[in-house]
Amino acid sequence: MNFRTKNGIFNAVKNVSLDIKKGEVLGLVGESGCGKTTTGRCIINLYKVSDGEIFFNGELINSKKTKLKINPKIQMIFQDPSSSLNPRMTVKEIIGEGLIIQGEKNKNTIQQKVNEVLLKVGLLPEYADRYPHEFSGGQKQRIGIARALIMKPELIIADEPVSALDVSIKAQIINLLNDLRKELNIAILFIAHDLSITKYFSDRIAVMRQGTILETADSDELFKNPVNPYTKSLLDAIPLADPDAELSRTSDRSRL
Repeated sequence: MNFRTKNGIFNAVKNVSLDIKKGEVLGLVGESGCGKTTTGRCIINLYKVSDGEIFFNGELINSKKTKLKINPKIQMIFQDPSSSLNPRMTVKEIIGEGLIIQGEKNKNTIQQKVNEVLLKVGLLPEYADRYPHEFSGGQKQRIGIARALIMKPELIIADEPVSALDVSIKAQIINLLNDLRKELNIAILFIAHDLSITKYFSDRIAVMRQGTILETADSDELFKNPVNPYTKSLLDAIPLADPDAELSRTSDRSRL
């Protein structure tokens, strides 16, 4: 994926090859600016890829013929729940917008589906007529999840969906996503920089650096036997719960 800048062409993502199975969570980790979000936005067609091909259920995503058919099956949960919700729209309008775009005109049907998906993400149907500013950060992210779910997707791109939330709320959102993917058999590309959360939530983890995938492995295997030196450095940077062990590890680093 290339971007044109005033200094020339910037190659943001290159030689990336990923596969996600139905019902699987694939964690995509790496430092800020490594191309994780760009990869997700290419998959969901927010960015037009400059080279390469993306397939979904055997069909080419980045094709005009299949775009309208495939797009509803791939949804995105954005990093900042506040900025991703239109402040001038009610919750019902935000969640139901996708249905309207796909041609649903029956207001009762839209209301019913909005109510159902609100309950599924742990919110009350009476919230449907409220505006985003009336909710907490965690509730806003639940609204974002509901907006994705109402389209009955088979793949969700979750772009650091808990990074802007408090610790206790992070756990609630991760557990909600975990329950939903098991119940609905949804595949999730979980983009994150927190390796501890990624290990807990993901079946497999892909490590990215400077727009390239360095290695992909099962979550437990990646933590036990990292192959790439960059992966080892990421794992080494995870804080330990034991203060004495963390202090000893910091001392060891300082002697390197």
